[in-house]
Amino acid sequence: MSLTRISPVDETSVTPAPASPPGDTQDLLAGLDPEQREVAETLHGPVCVLAGAGTGKTRAITYRIAHGVRRGVYAPQRVLAVTFTTRAAGEMRDRLRSLGAGGVQARTFHSAALRQLKYFWPQVVGGELPRLVASKAPLVAEAASRQRLRPDVAVVRDLAAEIEWAKVSRVSADDYAVRAAAIGRAVAATDAATVARVYAAYDEIKRTREVLDFEDVLLLTVAMLEDAPLVAEQVRAQYHHFVVDEYQDVNPLQQRLLELWLGARTEICVVGDPSQTIYSFAGASPSYLLDFPRSFAGAKVVRLERDYRSTAEVVALANGLLDAATGPSAAHRLRLRSQIGAGPAPTFSEHSDEPAEAAGVAARIAGLVAAGTPAREVAVLFRINAQSAVYEQALSDVGVPYVVRGGDRFFERPEVRQAITLLRGAARGEADRTDSALSRPGAGDVVVDALRSTGSPSARAESREPGGAGLSDRVRDVLASAGWTVRPPAGSGAVRARWESLSALVQLTDDVVALEPAMGFDGLVRELQARAEAQHAPTADAVTLATLHAAKGLEWDAVFVVGLADGTVPLVYAEDDAAIEEERRLLYVGVTRARQLLGLSWALARSPGGRASRRPSRFLDSLRPVAGRDGRSADPTPERRGPRRSARAASCRTCGRSLASGAERKTGRCAECPSTYDDAIFDSLREWRSRSAREQSVPAFCVFTDATLVAIAETLPVSERELSQVPGVGAAKLQRYAGDVLGICAGKAP
Repeated sequence: MSLTRISPVDETSVTPAPASPPGDTQDLLAGLDPEQREVAETLHGPVCVLAGAGTGKTRAITYRIAHGVRRGVYAPQRVLAVTFTTRAAGEMRDRLRSLGAGGVQARTFHSAALRQLKYFWPQVVGGELPRLVASKAPLVAEAASRQRLRPDVAVVRDLAAEIEWAKVSRVSADDYAVRAAAIGRAVAATDAATVARVYAAYDEIKRTREVLDFEDVLLLTVAMLEDAPLVAEQVRAQYHHFVVDEYQDVNPLQQRLLELWLGARTEICVVGDPSQTIYSFAGASPSYLLDFPRSFAGAKVVRLERDYRSTAEVVALANGLLDAATGPSAAHRLRLRSQIGAGPAPTFSEHSDEPAEAAGVAARIAGLVAAGTPAREVAVLFRINAQSAVYEQALSDVGVPYVVRGGDRFFERPEVRQAITLLRGAARGEADRTDSALSRPGAGDVVVDALRSTGSPSARAESREPGGAGLSDRVRDVLASAGWTVRPPAGSGAVRARWESLSALVQLTDDVVALEPAMGFDGLVRELQARAEAQHAPTADAVTLATLHAAKGLEWDAVFVVGLADGTVPLVYAEDDAAIEEERRLLYVGVTRARQLLGLSWALARSPGGRASRRPSRFLDSLRPVAGRDGRSADPTPERRGPRRSARAASCRTCGRSLASGAERKTGRCAECPSTYDDAIFDSLREWRSRSAREQSVPAFCVFTDATLVAIAETLPVSERELSQVPGVGAAKLQRYAGDVLGICAGKAP
């Protein structure tokens, strides 16, 4: 690598601009609090600012830069402010311009590195910098195909994310398998050796085609600064002062680049909050922030703990959430102090199932909007993208516009669009078969009988007999070709997210069919299309739906954090202490997005009529009220829980095979084994359920699901105690229906 052709560049040979007129620096800093002012007046590094949520960290560091420029200590062209998003960089540039420091560079790590790489590449390597690919997905898909993997969209996304982690962690393809095994990393449905081979094939494809990805930009810039001393000297001559925002999210590759930019200098100010470290899965590490005082001897540490965003009640809950935190970040936690006074107390709401939870949240939001709160000042935050569907529908039902941030709307997700396409094809196939059957002489009665047997819960139960299948079952068969399985895939990532989306579509189908039992494929497709159209193009003044990760850096007047059940927050696969603590920090980020109103909620079951087996998130244990029944309650009281029930069967009582689905576990046998119930009793139970549902004006499954009816018919309980052992029979249903059900099981009319 020859350096003889390197010459001074415009960017690194800037004559220092004359200092701005001194002006009144006291006026500039007059609006800062004592700690912010300490940051602004400490013009020489190293400086470490530990800044809690809502404490004005961006204000502190922009005023520091502007103050340094106004004092003549900084030449604007010699300052590089590094952020993690282009939005944050743009916001910082705007603030600096308004403060008279418009010449300062505010860029992301990638943007700053790419600018340097583009300039020096022709002189250091020769020729133009290779083309930067917009997405690595097509190349990863090709690399996966070379390893005989199905290039499924979700698998490709997971592989791409893992390759990104490896590159920012400075782990090569040769070392990947050993490193992944050592720290317990895994990609769903793909072993570490295969991931390593895909990684190597991906790098080879890039080399052959002479293209780069975004991680290559950082890797090559690091290599250039390490291997070309003259380049490093010129870059260091350009930038004398560095400011790094969100320093808790720096990964090893970014940290190395920062070290090379600095050289022997210590003119650096870093800003971060260890309690907001939420990207460890992507390679980020708070250790650089926590170890900063040891890495830079004599570093000044300033703590910003005055919260200018949230009410005292929200701040108190956020502080309480971290009281039980453990690990290195907890030892450096900041204790926020609200500066804006009192507000409404956070609410804790328990719901019977997820649709009920969504309806409750949507109703509260509709009330807020009707009372004058702009929809754009309201957010619903959840853990995973798949949770958005039920809130999209609930908000549509009450006429409140929304926008999904950080991901496609439910009906625009690739896997959902593919699934609907498959269902549309199945609808056409069903229509063709019906037309063909009707065209045969004497076939009309047969077809009518067949169509009659496809819709209702009772018909679906009948269709489990050989020769038929209910609509919900047929939808499951169709979606299986798109990747849906009865059991969720292990681990996290895009494969899991895809499965969650398809499962949400399966659940949506069950709900639609429960309301319109006679519906067929064609009607289902029309219903799904109507729902998609109703959710299209919300107005700008809309409620934000976002994952907790996507909410980072944002804030709203009212925030509803939903789905706070163990297994979701924290996620079920967060198994070790470090992973669980990251989940706690993620919830902390969500809570601290709220300025005034904060609602926390969870559901005891996924779907209506399901077993109330969930418990509120363990993170809320010390925060929520105990056993109230006013919508702000915690655990159900013992009276609501009813008699203790035995665990669901884990294996089929007939063949011994492990049971996969909830329906199989309810009945205690696998779907392939024959039922053992008395047809007359089962028919009587179905007829009774239909009458009860009509009397109560509720869907039939809200009385008992098909699987629960089958379990009752097969076990024939003779007492309330035995009936309470049947999964799906909770305390309330036991009290309401026990007399009728036990009478039917004994052969009596209800």
